[in-house]
Amino acid sequence: MSNLKVSFLGLGVMGFPMAGHLSKAGYSVAVYNRTSQKAQDWLNEYDQDSAEVAAFDTVEKACEGADIVFMCVGDDKDVNEVARQALAVMKAGSTLVDHTTASADIARALYAECKNKQIGFLDAPVSGGQAGAENGQLTIMVGGDSDVYDRVEPVMSHYARHSQRLGDSGSGQLAKMMNQICIAGIVQGLAEALHFGQRAGLDCNAVIDVISKGAAQSWQMENRASTMLNNKFDFGFAVDWMRKDLSIALDEARKNGSTLALTALVDQYYADVQKLGGGRWDTSSLLTRLK
Repeated sequence: MSNLKVSFLGLGVMGFPMAGHLSKAGYSVAVYNRTSQKAQDWLNEYDQDSAEVAAFDTVEKACEGADIVFMCVGDDKDVNEVARQALAVMKAGSTLVDHTTASADIARALYAECKNKQIGFLDAPVSGGQAGAENGQLTIMVGGDSDVYDRVEPVMSHYARHSQRLGDSGSGQLAKMMNQICIAGIVQGLAEALHFGQRAGLDCNAVIDVISKGAAQSWQMENRASTMLNNKFDFGFAVDWMRKDLSIALDEARKNGSTLALTALVDQYYADVQKLGGGRWDTSSLLTRLK
C-alpha cells in the first residue's frame, strides 16, 4: 500500500471510476463532489480493507494534508472555483492535477499561482470516454514541469493506458483541443457516409465491415457505426460537453490565427442536434440531423 495521500475532486462519469482505480491501487483517497450523495455513493462502492478512503462535504476538508489533488470538474468557472478552495489548504511540495477539459489560459494562470505557493501543477485532460475511465484505459495529455510530471505519472498510470508530457503549462489543454477537432471531423464524415449508404439502399453494416479494414478505419467507425445505425446515442460523452470543448478550441483559434472552418461547421451541426433535444445524446448523434 502506498503512503501517498491523494484527493479527488469531482465524481462525474469520469472522476468516479478514476478515483476508484486509485483506491484499488492502495492509495489513501479523500473525495469531494458538489452533490454530496455522489461522494457517499463512491464511498459505499470503494470502502474496502485495502485502502483508506473518505468522503468530505467541502473541498478544503478533502484536500487537507494531500500529497496530490486531482480535479475533474465541468468548465473554466468550476476549475477556478474548486482550485482556489483546494489551494487555500494545500501544503508546499504537493501537486494539483487538473483532468478537466478547460482553456489553456486557466491552466497557465493556475500554474503561476501554484508556483508562487511552491505547489506543482499539471493540466492533464483525458481522452477515452466513460469506458476508458472505467477500464483504466484513458489517454492523458499533460502540460507542466517535467519533474512534476515524473512524480505524478506513476499514480495516473492506474487509470491510463498512456500519458505524455507535451510541453509547458497549457500544452495538455491545447493537445485536447486538437483531439476534439479531430473527433468532430471524423464523426461528421462517418455520419454522412452512413446517411449516403442508407439512401443508396446498401447494407451499411456490411459496408462498414469492409471499409473498416482499409484506409477509412477509425475508432469512431469501429465503435460507433453500428450503434449509429441502430439509433443508439447513450454512450457517455454528451453533445453539450462537446460543444463546450469546441467552443474552447474555436476561441483559442481566434487567438492564434488558425483556421478551423470544418470545426466551426460541425459545432453548428451539434447545435442542430441540441435543437432536436439531443443535448445529452453522445457525439455520434450527428447522424440524427441528416434523417
